[in-house]
Amino acid sequence: MTSTVPTAAHHADAQPPITMFGPDFPYAYDDFLAHPAGLGQVPATEHGKEVAVIGGGLSGIVTAYELMKMGLKPVVYEADEIGGRLRTVGFEGCDPSLTAEMGAMRFPPSSTALQHYIDLVGLETRPFPNPLAPDTPSTVVDLKGESHYARTVEDLPEVYHQVMDAWNACLEEGADFSDMNRALRERDVPRIREIWSRLVAKLDNQTFYGFLCDSEAFTSFRHREIFGQVGFGTGGWDTDFPNSILEILRVVYTEADDHHRGIVGGSQQLPLRLWEREPGKILHWAPGTSLASLHGGAPRPAVTRLHRTAGNRITVTDATGDIRTYEAAVFTAQSWMLLSKITCDDALLPIDHWTAVERTHYMESSKLFVPVDRPFWLDKDEDTGRDVMSMTLTDRMTRGTYLLDDGPDRPAVICLSYTWCDDSLKWLPLDAGERMEVMLKSLAEIYPKVDIRKHIIGNPVTVSWENEPYFMGAFKANLPGHYRYQRRLFTHFMQDRLPEDKRGLFLAGDDISWTAGWAEGAVQTALNAVWGVMHHFGGATDATNPGPGDLYDTIAPVELPED
Repeated sequence: MTSTVPTAAHHADAQPPITMFGPDFPYAYDDFLAHPAGLGQVPATEHGKEVAVIGGGLSGIVTAYELMKMGLKPVVYEADEIGGRLRTVGFEGCDPSLTAEMGAMRFPPSSTALQHYIDLVGLETRPFPNPLAPDTPSTVVDLKGESHYARTVEDLPEVYHQVMDAWNACLEEGADFSDMNRALRERDVPRIREIWSRLVAKLDNQTFYGFLCDSEAFTSFRHREIFGQVGFGTGGWDTDFPNSILEILRVVYTEADDHHRGIVGGSQQLPLRLWEREPGKILHWAPGTSLASLHGGAPRPAVTRLHRTAGNRITVTDATGDIRTYEAAVFTAQSWMLLSKITCDDALLPIDHWTAVERTHYMESSKLFVPVDRPFWLDKDEDTGRDVMSMTLTDRMTRGTYLLDDGPDRPAVICLSYTWCDDSLKWLPLDAGERMEVMLKSLAEIYPKVDIRKHIIGNPVTVSWENEPYFMGAFKANLPGHYRYQRRLFTHFMQDRLPEDKRGLFLAGDDISWTAGWAEGAVQTALNAVWGVMHHFGGATDATNPGPGDLYDTIAPVELPED
């Protein structure tokens, strides 16, 4: 179902575009990045000093890139490949231009800090074919064996409009949607904090489903069921029903589920290009220096042990047995790695931060893609005149099917299925071929006239993120009552508030952010960590461009009582 909330398009030129800084920490990261004064400096005496950056996903690469520009020497450790969940793969034996996005594949315009780096490395974006999006040729909603074909939301039956109206009413009545959306758009920090402080105290213990049930607009179980299966923006949201409603509000307030765009050629190009990029403005290092050149072309291998040593240093052991000690380190991998894959000293974090790491709740996610000879779905059915196949939302095993092409005469890609949580776990025991067979069977029931198999030109590629050894899940999603835990993790970069023997290790990554599951959160927490490392080494921002730590007391997240 298309977005059911007001979007930037509805506001026309009356208000500025929104940014995904969110209600918890309304800091303008995009302004910080765009300012000519830069992100800050460390004393010249610290130039060339090594800082460990553990994890070569987007957060780690952004962290390393910005620390390098300040004249520090980031040492990146990566267990798998640069990119993390920005993972773009090809199909064996097929045209190399055919790619599949195994992780992040769609990005909202409100991801303004992310967009800074997309522009910086010269990548292009184009509209992503979400259900009923303006650039999506057609959408089929198939529930309980009944299919509805639509080009716009107006083409759907009345019950879907009732569900859309119920969701809008629910947001207004229970979450002051319009008021918060306006405050975020205008960057009205006092108003944002006023609204959000009240809602956090009221809703921290509430599930998404409970929030719907408490609304007079959603008294109908049938409406709630349809909403869960079809949802808004990117599709069904019933897999999120057990999660905290605060997580969902962060998405809808900031329009994170609207107007998505994909990166032409694949999202993994972003961290790879940053890895190779030679900044024009850099301190200490010679012109032409890049992260790649500082590392001799490749990052250090997986970290196997982290512990504190004399002088409050962070000592890192990697998979080769190499041991190095640093005054500062930034951990950007998924936080559960600290509990399982890496042997850790308890002294690394305060005990309440360890509790927050242990309570982190990750959602599962699976995808399967196949390459096809051409975008045959644009062929017209002789009887109906409709597209023979459409972007599909269904309650069958596939749940969401996306059709991705690069022109009518070129090979194309189908994401046969994109699922989360329990729907993802259903696929876990099956290999790629077995998954494809089940998916083709489900889609044949929706499109009995279409022989998808005859168009497939290569083997399927698949991922289940919960089965990936260095991830163990797709992304964090807080459960009710987890706000305090998230606050501890997000604010960890403010280390003046920590005991001296717990400083020097900084946490970053989208599971540390308030907007988990979005690349924007990875970028924002990277910038927090950069500020933290800079401050740790006695550096500072320019007075005309205060960083997130400089303004912390003005914009700090709501602090709920512990007793």
